[in-house]
Amino acid sequence: MAEKAVTRETLFALRQTIAHIEGRTEVDLDVARREPEASGFGGRASERDETKVLSIGLQALDGPMEGGIPLDAVTEIRSGRLGDAGAASGFVMALSACLLAHSSSGSGPVRILWIGDETVAREVGLPHAAGLQDYGLDPQYLLYARPRRIEDGLWLAEAGLASGVFCAVILEVCGNPRRFGLTESRRLSLKARSAGRPLLLLRQGGEEEAGSTVFRARIRPSSAQSRILPDGSALGGGIANPVFQVTLEKSRLPAPVDIHLEWNPYERLFSLATVLPAPAANEQTNSGSVLSPSADRQDCTSSLGAVVAFGRAS
Repeated sequence: MAEKAVTRETLFALRQTIAHIEGRTEVDLDVARREPEASGFGGRASERDETKVLSIGLQALDGPMEGGIPLDAVTEIRSGRLGDAGAASGFVMALSACLLAHSSSGSGPVRILWIGDETVAREVGLPHAAGLQDYGLDPQYLLYARPRRIEDGLWLAEAGLASGVFCAVILEVCGNPRRFGLTESRRLSLKARSAGRPLLLLRQGGEEEAGSTVFRARIRPSSAQSRILPDGSALGGGIANPVFQVTLEKSRLPAPVDIHLEWNPYERLFSLATVLPAPAANEQTNSGSVLSPSADRQDCTSSLGAVVAFGRAS
């Protein structure tokens, strides 16, 4: 079974390399859907069971993901560095809110198990209950655990999937630990498939590596949009909804998909965000007048006086 995962990773890497060589930046969804699937892994988008998919609600992401987040497999969400851990965690929390709403509508379990990482907790911090509620995720439905070893975290993930009391399990890891490789990833994938529950692998500050995850997305923070008032004008200076730069690195498409998503915590919905380009390097962000430096400042070093030569004492 591990050979099929390796074959899929190799095929994906070849498709991505060919796309970069050909200079393709936009993905043709119709062409990608007609490409054959890796041998012995998964099914076509038209044959996928809609009851085992959580739709994001946007064709730009649901199309490459064959309908949305799989509800019986492993989906990896990663940040390239720990400085982006807040954005990756926020995106996972948004997905968790959607998973809770989906599970409660079908009379399923309304609990989520978040298995945190000790290193990430020390460097980044812990989830805050008031912040989770403002983000659209009710903290009473979230069970947070923080094991000291990756082996304990893997055991908790398998036990949480097999228990049937959680609608989803979040496993957070820091970087690319040696004790979490292809074999452990395949075990989690089989456990998620047999339990019929999704597992979100939250990799903080890690690189891409081979695994049995169906999809992998890299999350980076993006600039928030301006709030629109009822009269249609934009409100400046306020804190708007969070925006994520989502790069779908692993999917059935030959090249990555890069989009910006805005999360609405009140309606629990994603929407496409239009991000303005960054200003040029020589363009001043502050157009105010530049004052000349003071000529007689107190912090200036005073000049040395005349040097007097003293006679020798002996």
